[in-house]
Order: sequence, then C-alpha cells, then structure tokens
Amino acid sequence: MQKVYHEVNQLDRHCYEAFGLSEDILMENAARGISEFILANFDKDKSILIVSGVGNNGADGIVVARHLHGEYKVSLYLPFGAKSPMCILQLQRAKQLGVSIVERIEDSYDIIIDAFFGTGLNKPLNSRAVEALKQMNALSGFKIACDIASGIDSVGNIEQVAFEAHTTITMGALKKSLFSDKAKEYVGEIEVAHLGVTRRLYEAYDTSIFLLEKSDMRLPHRQKANRHKGSYGHVCVIVGEQEGAGIMAAMSAFAFGSGLVSVISPNKPANLPLYLMHSRSIGSRCGALALGMGMGDFDLSKILELDVPMVVDADMFYKDEITQLLKKEQIVVTPHPKEFVSLLKLCTIVDISIEQLQNNRFYYVELFSQHYPHIVLLLKGANVLIAHQNTIYINTLGSATLAKGGSGDVLAGLIASLLAQNYSPLDATISASLAHAMASRQYTKNSYAMTPLELIEAITQLKI
Repeated sequence: MQKVYHEVNQLDRHCYEAFGLSEDILMENAARGISEFILANFDKDKSILIVSGVGNNGADGIVVARHLHGEYKVSLYLPFGAKSPMCILQLQRAKQLGVSIVERIEDSYDIIIDAFFGTGLNKPLNSRAVEALKQMNALSGFKIACDIASGIDSVGNIEQVAFEAHTTITMGALKKSLFSDKAKEYVGEIEVAHLGVTRRLYEAYDTSIFLLEKSDMRLPHRQKANRHKGSYGHVCVIVGEQEGAGIMAAMSAFAFGSGLVSVISPNKPANLPLYLMHSRSIGSRCGALALGMGMGDFDLSKILELDVPMVVDADMFYKDEITQLLKKEQIVVTPHPKEFVSLLKLCTIVDISIEQLQNNRFYYVELFSQHYPHIVLLLKGANVLIAHQNTIYINTLGSATLAKGGSGDVLAGLIASLLAQNYSPLDATISASLAHAMASRQYTKNSYAMTPLELIEAITQLKI
C-alpha cells in the first residue's frame, strides 16, 4: 500500500530543510517526471500544448516546456500570464530558450498538458478559466494533468468544470483530493513524480490514509494438507424477506473458502443450492455472521446476545438496534452512501444529506471512525473507503461493472467468509474488497452484463 497525504507542503519544507533542496530543484524534478513520461510513451514527431496558470503549478508546466523544447513541437499557452516569482522566473528562462508561446487554443495538438491550477484550488473559477478548461477538454489529443486535474479542489470536488485527464502525474506523493468519487472521472491513471529524492525519503511524515494495491490482497489459499471442512470456518447468513440477497451472500461465502455455510431463516428457501445448509437458529459453532441483506423485519434479540464476528449490511442501517451492535468487537459495517447517512443519524453523530456526504466522504468516514474506532467501516462508492482505528484505506480498483443489484451481497459474503477463517476484521475487509474489485476488472464480457453469480465465479479464479 502507498501513503496518501492531505497536502504536501510540509513534505516540501522538509526537503528544503533536511536535504538542502531548493524550490527550484524540486520544480525541475517535478517537470522531469512529466517529461520522462512523454519521452517514454510518445514519438518525437508529436506536438504538445502546455496550458500554464499564474502560480507554481503553472511554473511546473513552463519547465516541462523547456525540457521538451527541441525534442517535440512544444507550444506554451498562459491565458493569465505569470504572477508567482517562480512562474515569472521559469517563463523568462523558457523565452530565452525560444519556447513558442501561443495566444489561443487550437485543436492541432497530439498531447495536452494541464498545468493551470494545482491542489490548492480554494475558490470558484472565473468565466475565462472555465472557458479555457472547456476548450482543453474538447481537444482530441492525449491529456496529462500536472499534479491534479485543474478544477478539482482541495477535497476532491468539482464546482463547475475540470480537466478530463487520461493520466495525472502528481508531484512527490499521493494526495487525498485525487481519490474522491467525483475526481475519479477526471484524474485517469495516476503516477507519482519524484522530486529529487526517493519517495521513501520524501514521504518523511506519518499519515492516516493509505492507497491499497493488488499486492495487499491475501486470498484464503489452503496450504496445509491435514485439514477438514471444520478447519475453514462456519458462516451463518440471515435470510429475510428478500431471500435472494442472503442466498447470494451465502453462496459467495462458500465460494471464498468457508468450510460450512448455513442460511438462517424460519422456513427453508426454495431452490437453495445443495451445498448450503439451512437452520432456523444460529448454532454454537457459528464462526461469523452476515446480516442485513434483504432482511426486512427480523427478530434481532438473539443476534444482539451473540459474541461472534459479524458483517452488517443493508437493512440494518435503518434499525435502531444497529447502535447496540456497534458496541461489540469484531464488527464490519458495509453501507452504501444512503445507508451511511442513515447510520450516522442513528448513531447521533451527524444528520446530513447524501450530497453533503459525497462532497466530503473522507471527512465523514474519519468522523465515524473517531466515534467507533474499534469498528471496521467500508463505505461503498466509485472508490471504496475502509476505516479502522482512525486510519483510512482507499480501494480504487473496482469498476462500473459492480454497479448492479447483488454486488454488495456478494461482498458481504466474502468478508464473512474470511472472518470465519480467522482473518481479523480489518484484514478480512481489505482482502475481500480487493478480491471483489479485481474480479470486476477481470470480467471479459460487456461492462453492463455482469451478474452476481458471474462475479462469484470470477472471484473463484483470482490469483495472487
């Protein structure tokens, strides 16, 4: 996993003070990161338009123009001139070298580099900036954002318009604003440019946010020979009014390695897969419980007395009993945004709208984790956020193929399965979430077509 920071000004200052690296040196290396990406991916007969703003992000773009001048046909556009001392200095250097400066945007470039605004955007764009970004988005070339796509603010929101990058090359370290759900449409693939020291040295300070990678997934492969079905845990799944949701969760749990899976309901569901057991009550050998999926009205009195790991989903986030469950240890909650808003209200943490949540997902996830640090929270979305002990883990690997009914039920089953196999709640949630995401990425049929059963099948074929 990789470190993610709220902002990197402190990291820059550390470079100045600890390593004797000046702002100028850091800027040269930032630009080199973009230049090397272009040199590695594009032939030298390509034309490049660099749109630079008035501050240090604009200065980064001007340095890129200087680095590539003579190798590519480079044009520099500064719709608002240069204002910061570094931007003025870099523009003077570029002019002395003979970099072409143009007065308007034309659709004749193979590569467009956005160095308009950086991560510090904290006010609405004026009409000229909005128009320039719209013109840049209308261009047909490959689009690269310098640090972050212009128009995305410090928490990852887009007030009016933002640059639609194919790739973002961010400077020094990953920033939180790159990973909002709204930013996901604009940042494209994300790469980090070194600023003159390795990332390990640059990232000198601790952080509470981490980006998950495929290598963080720990699948429940069976390594030892002397084992039986009881060695791999017994998952119980509450099946309520909407039987299909609970059954899909149970099927998912079985496919992800649980030795035994029971569905718990007053009556045996019709067409229950033969490998799933049915019971009217939760037995003493239950190793993990999944509840909430399609549950509807259900007597929770006995469940509240249990002391087993649980994954809690869906309908439970509208029931008052959720606050009693949250007093327990080894609980994982997996709401989508509407459910999370209800959960926050029931817990008397805050009463907000879905829009308010989506405008600042990190803040409200942090707020919940401060109130319930022992609970593992997984907030669903374009980027999944997992919180525990005031630390947040970001899973960006999912795809839009998951945006269908039943995908969340499958995820609940995956987490429950790993809980029953003695994963910690956090490890179970991270590995299940990554498996869920990676399976969606490996789906080979049309992006709109995946069913929950196909998702389960894809999960069975994952490799480390």
